[in-house]
Amino acid sequence: MKKALITGITGQDGAYLAKLLLEKGYKVFGAHRKTSTKNFWRLDYLNIYDKIDFLSFDLLDSKSISKMLKTSEPDIVFNYAAQSVVASSFDQPSYTSDVTGSGVIRMLDEIKNFDDKIRFFQASSSEMFGNSPGMKDENSPFKPRSPYGAAKVFAHQIANHYREAYNIFACCGILFNHESPLRGIEFVTRRITWNLARIKSKKIKNFTLGNIYAKRDWGFAGDYVESMWQMLQQDKPDDYVVATGESHSVEEFLTLASEYAGLGDWHDFVKIDEFNMRPTDIDELTGDSSKARKKLGWKPKMEFNDLVKHMVYHDIDYFKNPTV
Repeated sequence: MKKALITGITGQDGAYLAKLLLEKGYKVFGAHRKTSTKNFWRLDYLNIYDKIDFLSFDLLDSKSISKMLKTSEPDIVFNYAAQSVVASSFDQPSYTSDVTGSGVIRMLDEIKNFDDKIRFFQASSSEMFGNSPGMKDENSPFKPRSPYGAAKVFAHQIANHYREAYNIFACCGILFNHESPLRGIEFVTRRITWNLARIKSKKIKNFTLGNIYAKRDWGFAGDYVESMWQMLQQDKPDDYVVATGESHSVEEFLTLASEYAGLGDWHDFVKIDEFNMRPTDIDELTGDSSKARKKLGWKPKMEFNDLVKHMVYHDIDYFKNPTV
């Protein structure tokens, strides 16, 4: 039985990938922070919690990474561990840099020292591109506009360095925004669907948002993890943009979500608050995933409208029956 190690197992991508790998017959080790509050609701939601071997580790501590590798002896490693909230990176720039950026050096160096045949996936981000013009592909310039984006650029380049310098099988998936009912409510899409469901259930009367004019390329997280596994099945390591090729504004998402929730015009219960604005933001991000579609045979399955509906209906059902 092949063994997979997923860091950041408690997050959205970690949960969906764990489910996929279990279905493919892998023994799955899930790594989470030593000091983190036990937060396994996503794994419970997917009914896979009792099928995973859990390990605690710290991306700031090379010894704990080494111990994790020795315990799991993985064939493949997926690194999702990060300070992953863009807005929070403005308040925690040093921590974001240490974990999201330098943490990847520690991971790759320990892999190099332990077993350089391990195949490694790094979750890179569309935030690396910033406001560089046009649709973004693997050759587009990086111009990050947040500490998070800058840390992700560093991690991406380090993964490329270890691939070239030490022949590590390191792949980077440049992931555009991908959402689901397992998304944290600190992210704008889930903040919208969660609060619409709260209004629907008469728990609140209104909520606030920031920049509703920003446009993003939104796909379904369950589709995206398939591309990540496919990258590690190739003969040679490489980097791939994973995206739908369509962009929609936050306002479009909000309008559609409000309609699916049966609440009508969102202007009646959403307030725009400058407190929710980032110091710098990205106007639009749209990805060109032609390479992934051609070389991996991957393509997104869930369309934007269906994604919004899926998330809205899930959150409305939750407040009817809050079991998770």
